[in-house]
Formats: sequence, structure tokens, C-alpha cells
Amino acid sequence: MCEDNHTTVTYVLLLGFQNLQSFKIPLFLILLFLYIMIVVGNLLVILTVLIAKNLKHPMYIFLQNLALSDFLFSTVVVPQLLYITWRETGQLVIVGCIFQFYMYSFFGIVQCYLLTVMAYDRYLAICDPLRYSSLLSIKHCHRLVYLSWSFAWVLDSLEVIFLFQLKFCDSNIIDHFFCDLSPILKLSSSDTLIVMRQDLFLSIVTILLPFLFVLISYICIMVTILNIPSITGRKKAFSTCSTHLLLVGMYFGALIALYLAPSGDNSHNEDKLKSLINTVLTPFSNPLIYSVRNKELVRGFKTFVPRQIWTK
Repeated sequence: MCEDNHTTVTYVLLLGFQNLQSFKIPLFLILLFLYIMIVVGNLLVILTVLIAKNLKHPMYIFLQNLALSDFLFSTVVVPQLLYITWRETGQLVIVGCIFQFYMYSFFGIVQCYLLTVMAYDRYLAICDPLRYSSLLSIKHCHRLVYLSWSFAWVLDSLEVIFLFQLKFCDSNIIDHFFCDLSPILKLSSSDTLIVMRQDLFLSIVTILLPFLFVLISYICIMVTILNIPSITGRKKAFSTCSTHLLLVGMYFGALIALYLAPSGDNSHNEDKLKSLINTVLTPFSNPLIYSVRNKELVRGFKTFVPRQIWTK
């Protein structure tokens, strides 16, 4: 509880993007379009992998879970962003604010681990193809997916438990469009050192170490590809991992820029822009990239879409 001369904060005001003026409606329409495409694109990937018989393969099971986490990751933030953009402010109870960060962080960590196990999948497929089926069977694939979701839940829950112990007094204004950790800690009147140290540990375990694992995996993959004697073989091997490499670069690049890179003088606007890329543009791009570059996924999509749509 707060002291007698301080008021306990029960709700927070999210400022979003201020002074939009004539840009409010265009920004709202762009965000709405992108969110609709995120929902449609990721749900199509999920249904395609679920229904198509030619996609019962570890890589596509990982992709299906990545699409699910992408969809949920954006849904935690974007509908509220649309509301705040239209009304130019938003309001959340303090418990709801912490819960939003909890879900945002949880789905973000899941994506980090899924991209990591996808890198492991590509490493085995190119560097150790003879043992691929034994090392990464469907059973092992489902186990890795389960561990990715479970480990993310455990790590995220440990941090949020400490957040619920913080006191929030007097100030209730968050200069952001959702409840990220940094704005929540700035709002708190408690000592946040423990939470900050825990978040540093969490960033290392969920962003830095997975990124290093992916980086090492692709160094090994590139060495193997360069040792393939034929140009055709090299191109074919590279094409099997180029899509995943592009997704890894986009997602981890956005995370590192947002949480590990230092902010400039205009940090509030920088953080909002980086968060916008992370929560909207990356989930929008993922299904689009896979649909364009993966022929097997397109073929699987055609199996349950009426033929008339494709022949028009």
C-alpha cells in the first residue's frame, strides 16, 4: 500500500502516439489493414499445416506454432493500439497492464525458442541429413515445441510474480501504446532493482543465447553449403534455409534494437517505433515471406482452397 499522503494507482493511461491530427485516420486504417492481414495470413498457415497431408514434417510443425505465437503476440497489443489511435488515449487497470506485459512477453519468448529450434532443424537437414530422421522425428519435434512453450511460460511467470509485488503511487501515465516492462518500472514507486536484474537475466536467456545458437548454426550451415561441389546443390541447400534466415534476421534484429541496444535522446518515440515494427510489421511479414518462398506450403494451401479461386 502507498503512504497516507500518496494515492494508490488503480488504472493507467496509455498516451499512444500523440499529436497525430490529420494522420490519425490514415494510421488507424493502415494498422487495421495490417492486423487483418496478420490474422488471415497466420491462420491460413496454421490451417494449411493442420490439413495438408504433404506438410507432416518437423519444419512445418515448427512453422505452424510460430504462426500461432505470431497471431497471439500481435493480438495482445494491436487491438488496443487501434483503440488508442482512434481515441488518442487508452485506459487499463494496473492488473490488466501487468497481465498484458505478461502475455506479450510470453508469446515473444515462445517465438525466440521456436526460431531457435527451427535453426536446429535446418542445421540437421543440411549438415547431418543421414541422421535427420532419427534425431528429429515427429515425436522429438512435438517435444521441442512443448518445451519451447513450457520454458517460456516458466521464465515469464517468474518475472511477473515480482511485478505484482511492486507499489504504484500517484503517477499513472504511460507514454507508450501498450504496457511494456520499462514504462511499468518507471511508473512504480518501489525499488525495481531486483526486477531489472531479473529482466537482464531473462534477456540473456531468451534473446542473446538463442540468437548466438542460431548464429553458430548458420555458420556451420554456410560452411557445409560452401563445401558442396555443384552450384545447383549449393543453391538448393541455401534455398531450404534462406526463408528462416530472413525471419531470424527480422525478429532478432527488432528485439536486439528494442531491448539490448541503447536508446537515443528521443527514446520514447524510438521505443514506440521499434515496438511497432516488432508487434505489427514482423508478424505481418512472416506468413507473407513463407507463402512466397515455400512451394510446399503453397501446394498445401491449394489442397483445401476451392479450385475456382486459383483458376480465376
